[in-house]
Amino acid sequence: MPAPFDQSRYQVRLDWGLDALARLAPADVMVVVDVLRFSSTAIDAVDRGEEMMLDDTAFAVSLNGARVAAAAAAAAGPEPVGPHALEDEPAGPIVLLAGLRNASAVAQAIADEQSRRGRRTSVAVIPAGELGHGGAPLRFAVEDLLGAGAVIDALATRGIDHSSPEAATAGEAFRGLRGAVRHLLTASGSGQELIEKDLRPDVVRAAEVDASDAVPVVRGDRIARL
Repeated sequence: MPAPFDQSRYQVRLDWGLDALARLAPADVMVVVDVLRFSSTAIDAVDRGEEMMLDDTAFAVSLNGARVAAAAAAAAGPEPVGPHALEDEPAGPIVLLAGLRNASAVAQAIADEQSRRGRRTSVAVIPAGELGHGGAPLRFAVEDLLGAGAVIDALATRGIDHSSPEAATAGEAFRGLRGAVRHLLTASGSGQELIEKDLRPDVVRAAEVDASDAVPVVRGDRIARL
């Protein structure tokens, strides 16, 4: 019998932060969402044709996003080998990074992965949330709710819509608030924190919905374009 919080009865699942990897049932695709700023930084890097390492620099961008991505990659297993690993290797779990900027591209990549596998593909969407200073507990982050919801909404338009209540709620939140995304990000606690550090352009850029078709994939300690 499924555990109450593993959401295994649903194709599309959602839970928050590092603990989501323990609570959710294992999934074919894990989507880590850290809009301000880990996912958005990775999207921009792979859009430029660069790789990004899960190193101290990545952790400095966003401690929690990098932690979740690293833990998800470890849960996915060893890094595939070969120049076309995703095409040639057996279908193991994959880890993608998503934000508002590439939500539709990530959803399309998941739909393509489902076609490649030839079966229903389970998806765990993991908004990273914010870690407070000095070991404070995980904090809800509106930007990550909206980023996760954007992916879930884009999945639904592609027929991948058997979503848990948690995932469905995030999708509906994004759908209803899409027109206000830029305001919500700049006015949010996370946005205000970055604006105080003179990073307003980063916040505004992260709020651009579907501005990129780049899909970062985490393989071991490397982040590259899918």
